[in-house]
Amino acid sequence: MKILITGGTGFIGRELLKLLMTEQITVLTRNTENAKHQLNHIHSGNLNFINSLNDLQDLNHFDAVINLAGEPIANKRWSKKQKSHICRSRWNITEQLVSLIHASTKPPEVFISGSAVGYYGDQQSHPFDESLHVHHESFSHQVCNTWEQIALRAQSDRTRVCLLRTGVVLSPKGGALQKMLPPYKLGVGGPIGSGQQYIPWIHMTDMVHAIMFLLSTEHAQGPFNLCAPHPATNAVFSQNLASAIRRPHILFTPKWAIKLLMGEAAELLLDSMRAKPKKLTELGFQFQFSHIEPALKNLLQHTH
Repeated sequence: MKILITGGTGFIGRELLKLLMTEQITVLTRNTENAKHQLNHIHSGNLNFINSLNDLQDLNHFDAVINLAGEPIANKRWSKKQKSHICRSRWNITEQLVSLIHASTKPPEVFISGSAVGYYGDQQSHPFDESLHVHHESFSHQVCNTWEQIALRAQSDRTRVCLLRTGVVLSPKGGALQKMLPPYKLGVGGPIGSGQQYIPWIHMTDMVHAIMFLLSTEHAQGPFNLCAPHPATNAVFSQNLASAIRRPHILFTPKWAIKLLMGEAAELLLDSMRAKPKKLTELGFQFQFSHIEPALKNLLQHTH
């Protein structure tokens, strides 16, 4: 299979490419040398690099496109400039890919494009699946909703579109878990705010295997919640994290402190999303990690 991937050197992309090593992969990257260094675990004979989509007239030679590119949403405070960067880094490249799909006489059979559970906004303690349609004022919803609408323009009888409404991806090699660990290791970790907000988490192993599943499941299309079947409250997540690294679980961070520290981006930690991966499980995907306790124990078994 010939696959074009954006965001291949990112947090999820690097892990996904380990499962795609036998395919013919073309990675879109701004820095080829840096990308080669980061992806040196993949046989170079199966790996090509391009610096710009502007060099392509169409995507006739690709069987699939996986679009994971985007500025990390939680790395900086949401200034007006940063918000614009977050949006443009997702929307512009997706628009380019859709235009190239439209220009193709033999377009890719599948377009897998990123999104996030932030699409749903704060849903408090109510469980929900992909059938929930929302119109939310939050920045996260605005980013994801526009991103998805752009991607869906590629949908046709020749190209199916899968949207990855991704939860909090857990891996010891980066992302949210790596940021959370330092205070817990010092024994000062604990719940945030009320602790009752639900975290729609997913183990990295399940994340990349779910993408592979969507890649090969020919009738899969539309939005998919990429999160474990059993979301955990912040308090339960926090307790299990402390337990997994054998540290005390005493303190908590008040809501006002998070808002002071993160500004509007505090919604990433305070919104509650009890998202269920209904469409994935109905198609037959089996999670290796459905509950938070064994997931964290697996991820942190060498971290004490």
